[in-house]
Amino acid sequence: MKVNVGRVLEHELRSRRWAREHVAMGTNTDPYQRAEGRYRLMPGVITALARSGTPFSVLTKGTLLARDLPLLRAVSADVAVGLGVSIALADRELQASLEPGTPSPAARLELVRRLADAGLSCGVMVAPVLPLLTDSAEALDALFGQLAEAGATGAMVLALHLRPGHPGVVPGWLAREYPALLEPYRRLYARGAYVDRRYRDELAARVAPLLRRHGLAGRGARRGLPGDAEASLPAGVLACRGREIVVSS
Repeated sequence: MKVNVGRVLEHELRSRRWAREHVAMGTNTDPYQRAEGRYRLMPGVITALARSGTPFSVLTKGTLLARDLPLLRAVSADVAVGLGVSIALADRELQASLEPGTPSPAARLELVRRLADAGLSCGVMVAPVLPLLTDSAEALDALFGQLAEAGATGAMVLALHLRPGHPGVVPGWLAREYPALLEPYRRLYARGAYVDRRYRDELAARVAPLLRRHGLAGRGARRGLPGDAEASLPAGVLACRGREIVVSS
């Protein structure tokens, strides 16, 4: 555990070579995992970035982010701040089976609501969408309605991406919970980590009108994401002023 991350970051940000590019946290490892409750590293990170004039964003499924809400609101007056919450589905039973030990969909929706009430933009990553399980128009429509009601500024839907190095995680879960879907999944992911292109096109066509209906189809901030090279991050996730990504100051 790098408990001195705040002090090290302050030192690094003082470098003349640092051009205050946007710093995205949570795109690889969630910064608000349970350990953060004990070590409280993020307040130091947030403060160091803000003091240096560095725009930043946080993407998380951890409701512990709410602890730092006063700090995030305060520093947003000085630097651009982007916030994103990952909410894959609304079904609590299915979510608990798929993501054991993580905050419930209701808790994450409440986090979005609290961020919106504080005047902070918050986009939602609806990911991963599970083919043949959570991808129906009815399920997505219901979820988007809840996101809009909570105050989300935008949403992006990404189909399940079977990352290299972890080939047994989802297939193992499917074999235990939904064995009948193993063969369909083999066909959908026959080419590797990315789901079949035809499926992706069909999902995009299904999702687009639903996002528009709920006012969540805001202009994306950045194209090219893990799991979908053509996708865009939803409005609110990256640190932006107006429609432009802040990359320097």
